[in-house]
Amino acid sequence: MSLASSIRTIAVWEMNRSMTTMGRNVLPLAAGLLVLLVLVTMFAAQSGVHMQDGMYHIGIDDPDVARVVAPDNRFAVDLADGPALWADRLAYDIVILHGEVYVADTDKGRAALTSLERDYEAYVSRVATGEPDLFAAYPLWIDLQYVKSEIDFLATQSGQQVGAPADAREPPISSAPVEAVTLPPSAMPVSEEGLRQHLAEARSGHPLSRYTTINPGGSTMDRFKTPSELSAPLPFDSIILVFVFIFPLYFTSQFFMMSVMHERVGRAGEALLSSPVRPSAIVIGKALPYFTIMLLVAAAITLFAGAPLTILLPLIPVILFFLANALIIGMAARSFKELSFVSIFFSTLVTSYLFFPTVFANTHVISIISPLTLVVLEIQGDGFTAAEYVYSTALFFATSIILFYAGTVNFREERLFSEKPLTSRLADFVSGGISRDHPHLSLFLLAALSIPFVFMVQMMTLVLFFNIPMPLSLVLLIVSAAFIEEFAKSAGLYAIARERPGFLTAKNLLAGAFVIGLGFLAGEKLLLFATLAQITESIFGSVLFLSLGVLWMPLLLHITGVLITGGFLLLWGRRAYGPGLVVASVVHSLYNLHFILGGLL
Repeated sequence: MSLASSIRTIAVWEMNRSMTTMGRNVLPLAAGLLVLLVLVTMFAAQSGVHMQDGMYHIGIDDPDVARVVAPDNRFAVDLADGPALWADRLAYDIVILHGEVYVADTDKGRAALTSLERDYEAYVSRVATGEPDLFAAYPLWIDLQYVKSEIDFLATQSGQQVGAPADAREPPISSAPVEAVTLPPSAMPVSEEGLRQHLAEARSGHPLSRYTTINPGGSTMDRFKTPSELSAPLPFDSIILVFVFIFPLYFTSQFFMMSVMHERVGRAGEALLSSPVRPSAIVIGKALPYFTIMLLVAAAITLFAGAPLTILLPLIPVILFFLANALIIGMAARSFKELSFVSIFFSTLVTSYLFFPTVFANTHVISIISPLTLVVLEIQGDGFTAAEYVYSTALFFATSIILFYAGTVNFREERLFSEKPLTSRLADFVSGGISRDHPHLSLFLLAALSIPFVFMVQMMTLVLFFNIPMPLSLVLLIVSAAFIEEFAKSAGLYAIARERPGFLTAKNLLAGAFVIGLGFLAGEKLLLFATLAQITESIFGSVLFLSLGVLWMPLLLHITGVLITGGFLLLWGRRAYGPGLVVASVVHSLYNLHFILGGLL
């Protein structure tokens, strides 16, 4: 049976099994939740969200004043005469008598006053919009044209001055000739009625419409804003829409994870392992139906929302990453309880990595580390280049391929049905990739293949520490980056020492440290030069990937770190792995700190 035929057979079998065995327990509940979600969404889209209706109680003595808050469902309005309202004023959050506003001295009363102020501003805007002379009501219109910042983030690191110092004692004097500024045309390129309609739509639109309406290019009318309409160019609306894509994708990957776990717990996978099919065909065949479903779901949401289909390109590596991790988690967890804990922990980290950078999609180059940033840029109509696509998705493609390879290599009976703890099982997965005949070559390849995971975890720490004030953020980043690298370099050595204690001798330690350091350096520089050039333009990226021009020094550092950790293992056994890792991380941090201080002095 050919590989393609085997994959097709396994894929059909997986779909049939999921619709029968798993379907009796999970699919009806999932279908019910999906239907409930659709019904709630349709109800909210038709009538809005009413959780805040009537939360503020306001008493008013004038019907004309009541029209100000009438469109706001948060206010429960009582119309009564002045003496009655004043006598019962403690029952209200706000009382308005003869145009005077009286507010209860409570947090709720102050919140109601803030809402009343915004309602009054909206009322004034509605009245002004209906005036015959619109430009008398709105004499100032701003033409928005966003320009990407060209600030050199490495300037401060090299001691350069980004901006001229401000001197409040004397007015600034230009060193270059002053050029005359061309006055804008007296007439706007849009009609007055068009602007009036724009204002009416902006103030009467449904509150949920901004999360579902796609307007990639934007019209000429949308460029012009009144001062009250100005806001920072943060893509919160696009991020909300992106969440609509990611949630069903992650939810579907859980079915793949549970499928792998179900076969292990119920030992239903023994028959599959005994079949004349290669493990690669089994893994690909089992994952293919879920990959197809996730891609179809993403395409359906894209078409329904009216977004460009090109946003599927950044979602493909995210889908592969979800499936690859679902495979490893399903193979490593011993029970459904442990599976739930690990999957929730994984989803928290990945969600942070994917969503936090997208907030800075329009403001900082660091946002490019998330593929969802490309989705946001595409939805906004800015698009992305091929180079940006490689920068953003290379880590996801690389880690997915390596995880699928690790799952395929370990997809055998002694790995799937073992009852060892989670950490021991993961160590077995690592040792499964180390050849007994060529251990040093395996250590070299293992160190090189760990680079995508190291970079991804370091990027997660970069996202975590990005908003912490400097220099604390740099110190935390230095320490965490050093610990992550030392752990990745020593993982293979620890795994082989755990499986074959006699292998760890002084001679093999020296040889292993050299090949691990060389493999780590080769993989690090190859992936860095190929994919992460934009990130290194930031000072934060420079902390992670410094000293690129001097290769012998990082090579010596990598070898020294492995020798320190391996020396602890050799002298005091596996219990000394933790202390050895700490010592190696301290040495690595001091090395990085020396270069950072040298670059900043």
